Amino acid sequence: MIEVRNVQKSFGAQRVLDGVSLRIAKGESVVVIGRSGGGKSVLLKILIGLIRADAGEVLIEGQEITRMNERELLRVRQRFGMLFQSSALFDSMTVAENVGFALGRAGHCPKAEIRRQVREALEMVELPGIEDKKPAELSGGMRKRVGLARAIVYQPAIVLYDEPTTGLDPMAADRIDRLIVRVCERLQMTSIAVTHDMRSAARIAQRILMLHEGRIYTTGTPEEILRSTDPVVEHFVKGIGET
Repeated sequence: MIEVRNVQKSFGAQRVLDGVSLRIAKGESVVVIGRSGGGKSVLLKILIGLIRADAGEVLIEGQEITRMNERELLRVRQRFGMLFQSSALFDSMTVAENVGFALGRAGHCPKAEIRRQVREALEMVELPGIEDKKPAELSGGMRKRVGLARAIVYQPAIVLYDEPTTGLDPMAADRIDRLIVRVCERLQMTSIAVTHDMRSAARIAQRILMLHEGRIYTTGTPEEILRSTDPVVEHFVKGIGET
């Protein structure tokens, strides 16, 4: 489904990604862990073409995207949904308008069909009947769930999650994790999340990749990562700082 080959990215003198390579199978749920500022969100944005890699290749369903123009990238992005860290809702729009934004913008979906798909997406994230509310009327956890509904409303093949539980209390975070797993299984989507929250990673991942010093340092099941005795992995998992 997704293959990354030796991707490099720098911002000025800072090398953020230094030869990242990975493969993700169709329908797989993968979590990328690593320190804050370590390049996890940059990697997500490279996958969807929002940031250009300096070197390397990114293949989405066999299509190499790093040299595509903007029009070609738009077609590839239609395969993706994305839940942003901040939820990124439009404050001036209702929940229904936010969730159905991409469907309405496409211009070929009747209004009745948009309303139906919005209603189904909100029910899937356990928020029925809030179509007319504004984001300011919602809790942080509810805004995340609206963001998730917007990411899945047109049933994309791949969903990207950027720090999906950041800023949420443990109960709200647990609910988001359960919904991510449910959505992935019900809609048979490929799921890629980046986080430094190990509780969340263990709940939603079939496989965890650890990004360290600009490269994929290790990969394994949640159990393998949590039980690792490698000092780099163990210190991250247990939240032990360098001495």
